[in-house]
Amino acid sequence: MKLKIADPGDLEDGQAKSFRIVLKGRYVNGFLIRFQGTLFAYQNKCRHLPISLDYDDARFFDSEKRYLVCQTHGALYEPEGGLCIDGPCRGESLYAIALETNESGVYVETEGEGEI
Repeated sequence: MKLKIADPGDLEDGQAKSFRIVLKGRYVNGFLIRFQGTLFAYQNKCRHLPISLDYDDARFFDSEKRYLVCQTHGALYEPEGGLCIDGPCRGESLYAIALETNESGVYVETEGEGEI
């Protein structure tokens, strides 16, 4: 089933929104970002340790809004593609979540009840 997580114009560049979906039978926290006019979604899990990037406050970007940052240990990820460019998980990438965008909204697939 599809879960609407946002309207197409909800986020400005450098903004993020959290959501939760079911994948492979378990709940997964995710986040949606807009970077340079494009929307991306990732699982909210650092590749260094299985912890959230944010402190449950939907702050995923660094202060300059150039990179995604793990608030726990400072790993930096490229917003396009999720590649870790600095930190203990260098070379690893965030797990992307496929998006479907149309005039009515931004959607992700979920196997069960999702939450935004």
